[in-house]
Parts: sequence; structure tokens; C-alpha cells
Amino acid sequence: MSIDYKVIDSDGHILEPRNMWQEYGDPKFRDRLPRIEVRDNQEIFRVDDENIVDTGFGLGFIGAMGNRDKGGTLERNNGGYESGREGGWNPHARITDMDREGIDAAFLYPSLGLFVSPIKDPDLAAAGARAYNRWLADYCGEYPERLFGVASLPMQSVEHAIAEMEFAQQELGFKAGFLRPNPQQGRVLHDPYYYPLWEAAQACDFAFGIHEGAASGQPTLGVERYESFAVKHLVSHTFEMMAAAASVIMCGVCEEFPKLRFGFMEASGGWMAGWLDRMDRHYTDKGLNDTALTTLPSEIFRRQCFIAFEPVEKCLPSVAEYIGAENILWATDYPHPDGFWNAARQIQDMGMPEPLLKDVMATGAKRFYGLN
Repeated sequence: MSIDYKVIDSDGHILEPRNMWQEYGDPKFRDRLPRIEVRDNQEIFRVDDENIVDTGFGLGFIGAMGNRDKGGTLERNNGGYESGREGGWNPHARITDMDREGIDAAFLYPSLGLFVSPIKDPDLAAAGARAYNRWLADYCGEYPERLFGVASLPMQSVEHAIAEMEFAQQELGFKAGFLRPNPQQGRVLHDPYYYPLWEAAQACDFAFGIHEGAASGQPTLGVERYESFAVKHLVSHTFEMMAAAASVIMCGVCEEFPKLRFGFMEASGGWMAGWLDRMDRHYTDKGLNDTALTTLPSEIFRRQCFIAFEPVEKCLPSVAEYIGAENILWATDYPHPDGFWNAARQIQDMGMPEPLLKDVMATGAKRFYGLN
């Protein structure tokens, strides 16, 4: 039976099972694929022999959304990885949580998989992406009308990225892939190197969710100025996403590929209104504009870009009305520690007119992900 999608979580996450990459990966790369190891009684996520990601406060923190079940404050969970929210790796438990939250569908991004971009070997990166996508398809396959995977793409090689995109869409049924906004091996998103990927994605109606992570060994705007985890998290997500928006809008990617769709995820959304105003100002001022654009940036955004909000952003109603409610996404960030229970209800309680609320809750996600 087809679902009338009215409430869509545009950016949820899974928790990759501990041995997922080994169980689903090519045996040729099994010993090099991402894995969790224990060092000095601390779990770390190792993505290659020379790239180690350590959160500093235990991998159990990644799925610690359950700390807020009883309205308590967020605590750094020093428990083991499996102490995270069960729905992260168990789709049946996730559906129970979604039903409790009144969510019809969720589009799913990685957790540990956000940190694999520093892998230098393109073949290893491709093997890791293939293993992840195969597992994610199995996870979503338990509830194919409610759980939708967003594919991992090995951006170390544009040829590998295209091959994995085609596999994920044609064999697994995925509608979108995720990208980090950070430079990949020195290449920014508007680098012509990626044009074959954009061309192929446009031809097959495949969307891209741009999603930052925590410190991961990649260049990250602004973090070198701060010591506080909170400030680094605040700055890195938003600054990198603003730069990504400038890349795909002001630097010509969207205009070159006018049917391509980009979503800017988990970096708040209120800043987009002012950012578009500033892009338009630099476009219309002949003394400043040295770009090759022929279309107003705000028009490009409304045509093919989307911005995700958190449910605590009080500016959401006014920004949605200003930049276009059909370009708005929202997210729970389940099961991450900074995720939100009652996310949908918080937005529904903002008092938006019904047509505007309908677009915010589902229309933007349907447009972005091509969900009929």
C-alpha cells in the first residue's frame, strides 16, 4: 500500500554495525576496510592504516540520543559503541521510534561513514562505499516504503563515484548520495574534475545531500581558531556548508547542470536567507561580479537547492516564506547526541499556516529526493 507522506525526516542517521565493512566488503580489502579497534581501553574508528578518528569521549556518544529520553541534559556517553540507540542498526526498533514521533519516512545518512573521506586509496574507498551501501540497502529493505538510504560515494575518484552512484541507483534503488563539503584531496566541489559526476547524476535524476561531520582529518574552515568542542562543531558545520553553497551556486555548478539538486544538511538553515541576499548583491553589482553566472543566485537556489532546518530554529517560518517553503527540509538527526525528540511536533507547533507547514514538513523532501 502506497503511503501518503506528510512528515518526512530528511536527515536521519544509522549506526554501522561493528563488523559491517568486513562482512559486506570485498575480501580483497577486508583487512584494510574501516573498523573499530580498542586502544588504551578506548574505542577508536580506524579508516586506514594511516587515518584514525577518535572522538575523544567514546564511540557510544555517537548514538547517545537516548540520553534525552527523560528530558535530561546531553551527556558525553563513555559507554561502548553498542550502547547507542538500538534503532541505529535495528530497523524494527527504528520504526518503533518513528511511529512514536509521527514520522512517515526517513532518509538515512551514515555515522562512522562520515569519517571515511580521508582514505587516500581510491580502490579502497570504492570498496568501503560498496560495502556500506549494500548493508544500508538491507537495513532499509525491511521497510522499503519508510526507510530510504542515501548512498556513500567514493569521491577520491570521479570514475569510482559515478560507478557507485549508478550501482546504488540501479541495483539498490537509492535516490541520492551524500558528499562532504570539505575539499577532497585538494578538490573543492566546483572543481571541473567533478563535472562528469554532475553530468551523470543530472542524466539519471540523482540528488546530492551535502553533509559535514566532526573533525575527520580533512581541511575544515575555522576550527583552527578554537579549542572548545562546542565552538568547533558550531563553526565547522555552518562555515563548510556556506562554502559548499557558494561552490555549487556562485561558482557555476548549478547553472551548468540546471536539473541537478543539492541539499545542505545539518548546519542549521536560518543563515541561508542572508547568504542568498549576499550572493545576489555580488551578482547584481557589476563592479563586483567577475563570475560567469547568467542567473540570479537566489533563483538558482529556488530551482534546485534545499536547506535543512533543526526544529529549534525559531526563524524557520519567516525564512521558509522568504526563500520558498518548497526548498525547506527538516531533520531529527536521530540517533546522534545532538538529535531531537519531538522534532516534527516542535515544527508543527510553530503556528505556520497550513499550506506553508505542509510544504515544510514534506513537500521539500519530496522534491529534493524525488519521492512520489
